[in-house]
Parts: sequence; structure tokens; C-alpha cells
Amino acid sequence: MHNSRHTLRTYQIGFVSAVLLTVIPFTLVRYQVLPSGMLLPVIAALAVLQVGVHFRFFLGMRVKSSTIEELVSLAFALTLIVLLVGGSVWIMSDLSGRMMP
Repeated sequence: MHNSRHTLRTYQIGFVSAVLLTVIPFTLVRYQVLPSGMLLPVIAALAVLQVGVHFRFFLGMRVKSSTIEELVSLAFALTLIVLLVGGSVWIMSDLSGRMMP
């Protein structure tokens, strides 16, 4: 019984953290709390934090006590994220450059 309560509590903490890390960027953009130059780095940092929350609270992965397979899958996931985000930014900036007169 104690283990299931601990698991439920862990999921609740993860859920609340994930919701907050989703609501904060939307609020920052909606109410223009930060200057536009700071907005993208803050949103990127919050996105990285949210990935960490998902790995820790929902997938149960910890870097300190992980097996080699978990570390390899984490490295693969992070590589995919970097490629997808970097590629998207590259494509959008190229398109933006082509669209501007």
C-alpha cells in the first residue's frame, strides 16, 4: 500500500509540474512579461525542464542510478530532440530569410 501511494504521489507531483511548465510559457507570451530577446531562451529552458520532469516522474529514469540501456535511450532521445528542434529552427529561419523582401 505504501508503494502505490508513493507512486501516486510521484505522478501527482509530475503532473502538476508538467502543467505549470506548460502554463508558464503561454502566460509569458500572452502577457508579454519578458522582452522579446529573453523570451525564446526562457521558453527553451522551461521545455528542457519539462523533458526532465517527464523522464523523472513519468518514466522513472534517474541519471545517477540508471542502467547503461537507460542512459543510451536517454542519449538517443536527447539527440533526437536536438536534431528536431535545431532542424526546425534552421528551416524556419531559412524560410523567414526567403520570405523577407
